[in-house]
Amino acid sequence: MANGSLSSEVFAGSSASRERGGYVCVTDAITRRRRSSPGSLSAGRRDDDAVAYDPMTSPELSNILDGLTRRHLGWDMPTSSSKPPTLLESELFCRRLATSHYENFPLISWLLPGRLRQPFFNVYAYCRTSDDLADELDDRELSTRMLAQWRGELARCWSGEEMGYPVFVALQRTVKEFNLSREPFDDLLTAFEQDQRITSYSSFEELLGYCRNSANPVGRIVLRLCGCDDERSVELSDSVCTGLQLANFWQDVARDAELGRTYLPLDDCERFGYSRPDLANRVTNEAFVELMRYEVERARGMLLAVRELAPRLRGRLQVVIELFGEGGLKICDRVTSIGYHVWEQRPVVTKWDAAGLLLKCFGRAIGRKVAA
Repeated sequence: MANGSLSSEVFAGSSASRERGGYVCVTDAITRRRRSSPGSLSAGRRDDDAVAYDPMTSPELSNILDGLTRRHLGWDMPTSSSKPPTLLESELFCRRLATSHYENFPLISWLLPGRLRQPFFNVYAYCRTSDDLADELDDRELSTRMLAQWRGELARCWSGEEMGYPVFVALQRTVKEFNLSREPFDDLLTAFEQDQRITSYSSFEELLGYCRNSANPVGRIVLRLCGCDDERSVELSDSVCTGLQLANFWQDVARDAELGRTYLPLDDCERFGYSRPDLANRVTNEAFVELMRYEVERARGMLLAVRELAPRLRGRLQVVIELFGEGGLKICDRVTSIGYHVWEQRPVVTKWDAAGLLLKCFGRAIGRKVAA
């Protein structure tokens, strides 16, 4: 994510984000940990005559995904030598992936109606794995190739083919149950692919174009799962998701610079008198402070759309959705509280902040119910 957007520190998102994305989103090399050859995928074969079941069309992608699984979960993919994983195995895999990657996901899943928990896990697992392929291979050419192959698996999933990788086995059921469009899933991959080629943005419009693929799609998927994807709700969600993505960018200006990326629009830098050498040298001066103030307030304005969006949902879903927007607003508050000195200090939303936001969102939901 990038991305990241349920984000950048919430649900699932896009590549340079490590912990962010639209409504989510880690960075480290994994190629050394993946299996050394396609043949290792058939470990556990009962006899020499058994025909190994290939869970993916690409053995290279299979090996890398297996390495990611062992890295994050400590166990191999739930695949057999002769048959694909069962739906139960696949859903357990997605649940483990979601709850092991994002420490607040157990809280979010508790707030969800029971019928939506597994679908959220399945979507998150897809977003998380896509983000890992973009961020964790430490090789942009390899990431680009693997993302293209992953997109091929996505096409197979939507076409109704029998899938062998647990994320797609589980996701395929969710796609059918909720009649999900393939477009937002494809758009996320477009953002991850863009991360492999583009490291800076000339204008805010260019950055918004990136956010349309890196952040907004996750919000649209979530609204579809929640049964609230009318035109106005989608418009509000796009605003919240883009605002959250931007808030994560301004929180992580220094981290992204270490990865060779900058999301500060270059024309905004020029407008405020913040020079390219200042940007390269991570200089905090009056121009930078004013630039950051402008960017943070612009993100805040987008995030405030959550105040209209949340009441459009039912029950506890109001709390879930409002938490995302309020979390982004709290990031903006934290950036402001350190005087926008993000080169020197990363602003952090604490557990106490999170607890306060949860109480605030519950209080608002109860207030709306009483008023109704």
